[in-house]
Amino acid sequence: MSEAIVLDRLVECRRIFNFRDYGGYATPHGRLRERRLFRSAQHFDATPEDLATVAGLGLGAVIDLRGKSERIAAPCPRPDGFDAEVILIEDETVTQAPHVEAARGAMDADQARESMMNTYRTMPFRPVLMELYTRYFARLADLDRPTLIHCLAGKDRTGIAVALLHHLVGVHPDDMMADYLLTNITGNIEARVAAGGLHIKAIFGDMTDDGLRALMSVEPRYLQNGFAAMVERYGSIDGYLRDGLGVTPEQREKIIARLVE
Repeated sequence: MSEAIVLDRLVECRRIFNFRDYGGYATPHGRLRERRLFRSAQHFDATPEDLATVAGLGLGAVIDLRGKSERIAAPCPRPDGFDAEVILIEDETVTQAPHVEAARGAMDADQARESMMNTYRTMPFRPVLMELYTRYFARLADLDRPTLIHCLAGKDRTGIAVALLHHLVGVHPDDMMADYLLTNITGNIEARVAAGGLHIKAIFGDMTDDGLRALMSVEPRYLQNGFAAMVERYGSIDGYLRDGLGVTPEQREKIIARLVE
């Protein structure tokens, strides 16, 4: 993916990390609409200028994949006049954010990567997170305004949700993976890694810099591992969407009709 395309996807903010448009990709039905689908990390540290940027998106819904304790620890401020529906759940979607959970016992990069691999094999089947994914797809089927989906770092829980949407509408797997991997190169990477590192070290103590960077990054095999687990349990990714998340053929048609042009 060219640098120009990456920059065009980026929603520039100082303290909202990993903020970008995940539309614009080709599908068998046409092109996924731009400026309708946004993803990011949490907005806890957003500056007033960042909030003005959020306000300018005209959001109709925000899907917050964080659990209750994460939201209490880091509440997201809203811009003046904010009227978007906020979809969340009064429970824990994970014990801790996936990259934080993966830090448990991981001191170096190889241990961190192995831990992330294990996390992706179980994360798609956590019932509370599955419920939020179900609500995400239901809202995409019915809403005519832009949406934003985010978690804490905007890369794991959010990455799976976005990849599932891309699969549903027929985005090519190469484009799907390229979008997932943009986490590693968009925005202020050093600030994002540093912010995540402070949080992880506060919980688990010292960790190598390479280990921290591995936890704050994504790799193709993480998403591939999550998808492989879906196939093992549900027969296919479509089976996971249908039988795990309850995405009906009618919802699928509505999502394509609303988001593809």
